Amino acid sequence: MDAVRVALLREVLAGTQWPGAARRFAGSLRRSVVPAGGHLLLVGTEGYEPWHLAAHLVDEAAWSGRPELAPTLVRHHVRPGEPPHLSVGLGRLAAARRGHTLLVVAPGTPGAGLLERVHDARRAGATVLSLDGGDRELGALAHDALSVPAGAAGRDDGMDLDTVQHLVSAAAGENGMPAQRGPRRFRDRLARLADQLTAPPPSRW
Repeated sequence: MDAVRVALLREVLAGTQWPGAARRFAGSLRRSVVPAGGHLLLVGTEGYEPWHLAAHLVDEAAWSGRPELAPTLVRHHVRPGEPPHLSVGLGRLAAARRGHTLLVVAPGTPGAGLLERVHDARRAGATVLSLDGGDRELGALAHDALSVPAGAAGRDDGMDLDTVQHLVSAAAGENGMPAQRGPRRFRDRLARLADQLTAPPPSRW
């Protein structure tokens, strides 16, 4: 999702909790990974692989000048012959410790095996963040969580977890932009927007 679409999405969602909630969560992500020099591990469930979020975070890391935002995508199933950046299995979570951030994306039930690995990572000192569908066990393990329960009573905003991921990744890049003053800041932002609008659409990496 490019910058213009994100801006339109925020306009549509103005007056709801989601833009502010996404920026808050993105701030937690940034505060965790930037001082630690990165070490961001991104993992989904066995039935949901957040490769799209991984690609957006890589893009935002480049645009914002915050390489620490680029994650390592941890996968439940690695097929033979896949490139190195798509060949990191669940065993990588066993090495998570203090200074690492584990971002879990779970639209549904995470599964006992993943929860156990997340618990072990937290016990070893890793920071656990969760984008989820409201799973209580995962929420209890997370230091910070942003939940988007599907079909929650009283919900009529049509929000889903994929959309929230777009908001979070965009906010993480914005929050990572170095502070500047005066007209130069405006010119740099304008140049960045122009680059985004003329860039080719992202492909699955």
